[in-house]
Amino acid sequence: MVKSFDSLYSELVQKVQHEDSASATYRIVSAGVHACGKKVVEEAAEAWMAAEHEGHDRAADEIAQLLYTVQCLMLASDVSLDDVYRRL
Repeated sequence: MVKSFDSLYSELVQKVQHEDSASATYRIVSAGVHACGKKVVEEAAEAWMAAEHEGHDRAADEIAQLLYTVQCLMLASDVSLDDVYRRL
């Protein structure tokens, strides 16, 4: 199944609302903005390096992880999709 940016966000909202400590999403969002921000920087660097040196498929994998992590930062920051879309 292919996920969209919006469907991923909805899925992550549900995971955070259920407060399941076994969920990696819940754990990273619960760690707060600082921890999420550090993870975004890490994932951005990995996406860049994959795009630069590792080819299309690795770049796609790393970009997908970056988008996931950005959405975790959105949740930790209480920034909704609507908030972001209004600024695009």
